[in-house]
Amino acid sequence: MKVTYDKEKRALKLQLEEEVDHYISEKIKNRADFEIKSYMPKSVLLDFENVDFMDSSGIGMIIGRYKTAKLVGSDFKIINVKPPIKKILEVSGILKIIPIETI
Repeated sequence: MKVTYDKEKRALKLQLEEEVDHYISEKIKNRADFEIKSYMPKSVLLDFENVDFMDSSGIGMIIGRYKTAKLVGSDFKIINVKPPIKKILEVSGILKIIPIETI
């Protein structure tokens, strides 16, 4: 996962770099929580641009990071989602609480 922080906008971008399965979800959870709590950003962007596959563990990972972001007062958005991943997010109902944006 690549992490970037825009100081001016206070935006933390977490760019996922691989398939999101059970093993990778655990790694993302730990790193993302650390980064969110360290930066205390105004907004958190979870970037799926390089993700072509996600299983159900990815849904739990997203919801958990959403909750972590909200605990520190951050907005949370999912960005750059490809159609197969968007379908999973739609079916899960997660899009009712977390917006997707194209940047």
